[in-house]
Amino acid sequence: MKILIIEDEVKTAKFLQKGLGEAGYVVDVAADGIEGLHLAMEVDVDLIILDVMLPALDGWEVLARLRQAGRQTLVLFLTARDAVHERVHGFELGADDYLVKPFAFSELLARVRSLFRRSAHRSEETIRMADLEIDPLRHRATRAGHKLDLTAKEFLLLTLLTRRAGEVLSRTLIAELVWDMNFNSDTNVVDVNVRRLRSKVDDPFPVKLIRTVRGAGYVLEAGE
Repeated sequence: MKILIIEDEVKTAKFLQKGLGEAGYVVDVAADGIEGLHLAMEVDVDLIILDVMLPALDGWEVLARLRQAGRQTLVLFLTARDAVHERVHGFELGADDYLVKPFAFSELLARVRSLFRRSAHRSEETIRMADLEIDPLRHRATRAGHKLDLTAKEFLLLTLLTRRAGEVLSRTLIAELVWDMNFNSDTNVVDVNVRRLRSKVDDPFPVKLIRTVRGAGYVLEAGE
């Protein structure tokens, strides 16, 4: 298993590299967000240990751009940012775990091993809702056995709605998680893309899955 550490504190990075190397992992290190993002996009890694407070590009942005590009690499935030809203923000962006500094290496190693165990099961997981099936690893979606021709953003949007099926997602949350942007009431990017997604996911089929909740947002749920 290969781990990428994105950490600007040299002492911490060397400590992690040494400890994880002794535990049997192959470890690369990047000292800033731009270098880390480049390595995460170009090199095949199994897990990223990511600080939030980084030079050039902070950890929030690194993760947001990874998920925006469709990369589902495991990410563990390792940071001194310990406020509840910051931890929630990390998970909403798509982090798989969050550990606050200072930390015990034994706990970090246990979390790394747990993430890899969970990933082994999740890698075979197909998301299903009614006759809709999504394969996140292969970036493939089908409905009633028919392949859906989706853009990268449409796939991310559909995956988000399906993973959180039955939950009404606001336009603000969708804009943040799919487009990495703050929703502005003057823009209709979310509505336009939901309409386009419906034209592929719902329009050709008798049962509709994507529903508008007036004044609240959108929800994906099995039709009656």
